[in-house]
Amino acid sequence: MNASMPIRARRHFSRREGWLAGAALVLLVLGLAVPELAGPGAGSAPFSDIRTLMGLPNAIDVLSNLPFLLAGLWGLKLLHRVERSHDHAPGPVHDELPGSALDSGWLFFAAPLLVAAASAFYHLQPHDMLRLAGDRAAMAVAFAGVMGLAVCDRVSQRAGWPAACVTLAAGLLAVAVFHETGNVTPWAVVQFGGIALVLWMATMRPVRGATRPMRLKLGWIIAAYGVAKLFELADGPVYELTQHVVSGHSLKHVAAAFAALPVLDALRQLTRQPLIHNPPAPAVTV
Repeated sequence: MNASMPIRARRHFSRREGWLAGAALVLLVLGLAVPELAGPGAGSAPFSDIRTLMGLPNAIDVLSNLPFLLAGLWGLKLLHRVERSHDHAPGPVHDELPGSALDSGWLFFAAPLLVAAASAFYHLQPHDMLRLAGDRAAMAVAFAGVMGLAVCDRVSQRAGWPAACVTLAAGLLAVAVFHETGNVTPWAVVQFGGIALVLWMATMRPVRGATRPMRLKLGWIIAAYGVAKLFELADGPVYELTQHVVSGHSLKHVAAAFAALPVLDALRQLTRQPLIHNPPAPAVTV
């Protein structure tokens, strides 16, 4: 009877999982109930820096996506190193290695590669609505990766990957709604509601035994996102302030890529520390 109690207890939501599910339900209601908002279409608000360099249109906005590419490649390399060291570790491996967090990590670091390609492709012809949809779809993958990592670290290991999948599905659906109807409300709910959830989780202590070995600093991810948003809003003023050297939108790309640094740092620390193994079973004396 006692042996079955832990199994039965694990089937129930923890308090944090309950709060997360409730918050997700609130965001769903907001996405459906808030009046439709018509967002600006592609090209309706031209970017400040439209210079062509060596035949490349909007060159700086295009090339400023290179930090995304570097961050993604670096992260995928570290993830491969972590999983390889796990696979070749002697003895029975304990599940302290954050498997669900690593799955979210693969998603998180695949996203910069997609963002680099989609954003560069979009900025070549920023008047194209389909390219804008592709750019936002790549961003949805990034949001999903962040959500999965944050939930693994602060809510529970088992809820991380489902949270990432739900966020990805919601983000892609919001992109489709905007592309077909021009309604930006679902996308705003996914973007700002998602970052509000991550901010809420940043105020919590890491869950014991979840992604504790990764030491993920959610506050720095949020800070990078906030700085990127400020640069995006100040596209023109930054371009004038720098005497047409660089625009706010180009700096937005660089600042957003910096959001990968806290995760890279956590992975680097994970590669330096020995993996935790199951302790040997105590001998049974008769």
